[in-house]
Amino acid sequence: MKKFKIAAMTLFCATVLSLTSQAFAGGVGYIDYQKVQAAYPLAQQAVKEVDAKALELQQYMVDKEKQYKALDTPLKKQNFEDATAREFNAKQEAYLRLKSEKEELVFNKIQAAAKQVLVEQKLDAILDFRVVFVGGVDISDLVIQKLKSGQ
Repeated sequence: MKKFKIAAMTLFCATVLSLTSQAFAGGVGYIDYQKVQAAYPLAQQAVKEVDAKALELQQYMVDKEKQYKALDTPLKKQNFEDATAREFNAKQEAYLRLKSEKEELVFNKIQAAAKQVLVEQKLDAILDFRVVFVGGVDISDLVIQKLKSGQ
């Protein structure tokens, strides 16, 4: 009977230990956001679109400068400057809005993929790799795979 109690107690302790170790089995993951962003096709396309819009804005200013030099009177130059400033501000706002939208779209997609990896890997949290001094699990490649697979 005494051996049975010892065996039962040992089994009970082993069960408790295994359950508590599973409860704390998570851990912390870390991600290199720039690496993920550079390897993500949607992010690459977004960068191309934003860069094209920036080049368009630069070309606009070059064209306006040529037009400005062709003007002959100070009044025409002043009116041209005012009109150009309004147009440029509108174009710059559109550029900044596009850039912000693209950055937010890419960030949300990467964050969603990271959340899926967090659940799949049973992690407690995911941090930026620059915050982790020692330890943790690098999940950058897992997030890249998740993004490329389109899940």
